[in-house]
Amino acid sequence: MTDCLFCKISAGKMDTDFVYEDDKLVVFEDINPQAPVHLLIVPKKHIADLNNLEESENELIGHVYQVAKKMAAEKGIADSGYRLVSNCGDDGGQTVFHIHFHLLGGRTLQWPPG
Repeated sequence: MTDCLFCKISAGKMDTDFVYEDDKLVVFEDINPQAPVHLLIVPKKHIADLNNLEESENELIGHVYQVAKKMAAEKGIADSGYRLVSNCGDDGGQTVFHIHFHLLGGRTLQWPPG
């Protein structure tokens, strides 16, 4: 997708500092953080939202969770707790239609979230 913000970021076409990168994912800080730690975990493959996931991407999603665990440990929030969120669709709060996961922590998170 040539006009997708996260496709541009993950391809290195925008000036974004990655805190993690591998062949499947990039991780960077959210520009509008909602917690002291707020990272975005973004697959390099364009998938619009959770509704567009195929079974063939199960390994990718498992990898997202492993990277989230690693980032939580590196950011010092693994023991105190954190939240991993993926918004889906307009009513779910999705604003960029490229699947991504918010890793939030560093403070007590409220429930329900909003």
